Amino acid sequence: MSKKIVVMGGGTGTFPVVSGLKHCTEYEIDSVIAVSDSGGSTGKIRDEFGFQPVGDLRQALAALAESSNEEWIRKILLYRFDKGAGLQGHNLGNLILTALQDMTGDTTESLEIAEKIFRLEGRVIPVTKDNVNLEIKYADGSVRVGEHLLDEKQAEKMKITEVNLVPHATVNPAAKEAIEQADMVIIGPGDYYASLMATLIPEGIKETFQHSHAKVVYVLNLMTRFTQTFDMTAKDHVAGIEAAIGKPIDTIVINSREIPQAILDLYAEEKEYPVEDDLASDPRVVRGDILSEKVASAVAFDIAHRSLLRHDPTKIGDLLMKLL
Repeated sequence: MSKKIVVMGGGTGTFPVVSGLKHCTEYEIDSVIAVSDSGGSTGKIRDEFGFQPVGDLRQALAALAESSNEEWIRKILLYRFDKGAGLQGHNLGNLILTALQDMTGDTTESLEIAEKIFRLEGRVIPVTKDNVNLEIKYADGSVRVGEHLLDEKQAEKMKITEVNLVPHATVNPAAKEAIEQADMVIIGPGDYYASLMATLIPEGIKETFQHSHAKVVYVLNLMTRFTQTFDMTAKDHVAGIEAAIGKPIDTIVINSREIPQAILDLYAEEKEYPVEDDLASDPRVVRGDILSEKVASAVAFDIAHRSLLRHDPTKIGDLLMKLL
């Protein structure tokens, strides 16, 4: 009987995890993905059609198409138009999923059809069926709505105290079933509020984790984000995740490879730094070289904030396989 793995977060962060694990055919992989994105191509399409945003879902599908014989499927899902009136800046995968949403009226069903069309092994599941936005509450009492606002430049850091989904959201039954039946649930990496908390705060998630016997693994981010996690240490990240799921994390994965100084200097210009590892005495921590040697480059007409550093799919896949 095959083991079941659930990976939770946003599309970019979960990409290396799913890519690193999908080659092991004895494991069934489900990706439970945030659906509160409101920026870039996704945001424009969402405004036009009123459907759930598909950007992170499309990237999660692309992660399932990482084999050499699926290269063109991945290219189709990730292709971004750089010209054409009305098309420039849009992603082809987003348009395909939006068309399927329009035909089916249901995001979960549209993903199931896309998986069959592209013959992908694995499932991508929206964490909620509700059409939601991210509500951000700050320490000064101000409240803003829209995930894209997290990326806005700020002269001074604004401490976030809480995020919610609006309107009220409940966990997708398919996501609930996947988590309850999983042998391992991997949370992250990914933007702490925009990707991770956005998948952990729908009503019913905490109870779902409490009913699940899955081993819970958290992959710590490499860097802080000035607009989200400026002064948060590893311990702060872990505490927030555990509060959201209502139980302790079993294993915490932290990169141990030194980040090149030239890259650190680029991040420092944006007031972003490596997440401080203050979990030296925590026996749950597994450290290893999981850093990609490739530095991500900007894609033309992609206006969303993207990290330069990424986790390496092969390295993180090997490490997680040892945990299994």
